[in-house]
Amino acid sequence: MEEQGTREILTFGRYLKAKFGRRVVKIPIALPGFTCPNIDGTKARGGCVYCDNDSFSPNARETRSKFTLSLESTENPLIELQLAEVRRQIAQGRERLGRKFKSDLFLAYFQAFTNTYAPLSTLIPLYEEALSQDGVVGLSIGTRTDCVSSELLDWLARKSYEKEIWIEYGVQSLFDETLARINRAQRAKEIKEGIAATVSLGLNVCAHLIYGLPGESEEMMLSTLKQTLALGVKSLKIHPLYAVKNTALANELRMGSFTPLSERRYLKLLQKSFELIPPDISIQRLTAGIGDETLLAPSWCDDKRRQMKRIRAALRSQGIRLY
Repeated sequence: MEEQGTREILTFGRYLKAKFGRRVVKIPIALPGFTCPNIDGTKARGGCVYCDNDSFSPNARETRSKFTLSLESTENPLIELQLAEVRRQIAQGRERLGRKFKSDLFLAYFQAFTNTYAPLSTLIPLYEEALSQDGVVGLSIGTRTDCVSSELLDWLARKSYEKEIWIEYGVQSLFDETLARINRAQRAKEIKEGIAATVSLGLNVCAHLIYGLPGESEEMMLSTLKQTLALGVKSLKIHPLYAVKNTALANELRMGSFTPLSERRYLKLLQKSFELIPPDISIQRLTAGIGDETLLAPSWCDDKRRQMKRIRAALRSQGIRLY
């Protein structure tokens, strides 16, 4: 219950608990064979400047493969391995996360790389396999707007009548100069059109935003937030840009062409963001980082627990409660 004069943030966990009557936990899934169009050369090479997928999804480290899927082919020699991986990773997550969070309900979260970047003949069996596992009440699918076909959206929209379906789109920024600067290989217009098409089918969209991208001012970051909210998304993930080893961003950091956000500035940006975010938008993430030797900068991104403590304090000073 909200205290008088205090706004309580709708976290994604609270949203799911209200809908299902008890806690629902996301189980991350990373499958061999999946890649991204700005990694495999379809649109670009090298990925986004900050991209070392292992750092964003540790599961990807275990399931890397030299094979990749092709949208040009309906054949997938990896399909049996992928189906087995779906079963294995869900069973493992159900045991570990279910015990940790005392839950028996789950969302299968297709996290690593671009999880709609494959033929329908590959994707639908994988999604169906995940939904058939004990306790799985829905899907959350991480992807890009330029990798989702209208046929897949139609299938997901039909599936959403019986299951909890979320599409997580990497937006990052809605400024073309920034998207080009980070090697995103997309334009803002394409991203906005893709989100609008998804929302028009009644599908739930979570938008990922990154604060502190090279060359962006505070006004640009908050403008991306406002534009994204105007598209009708229902959930947000926001985090600061951090540099890890073996990325193009690491080179830029070394050469002095990238300066990471200070923690103080990031906290101020979050405070200003919640002046814009409506109370019915669920929040799935407000920070990110990695607590090992691969993190280069900023150093304050090494401990998520400490970050969250400071974020809660900063928001509480504005009369906003996050728990």
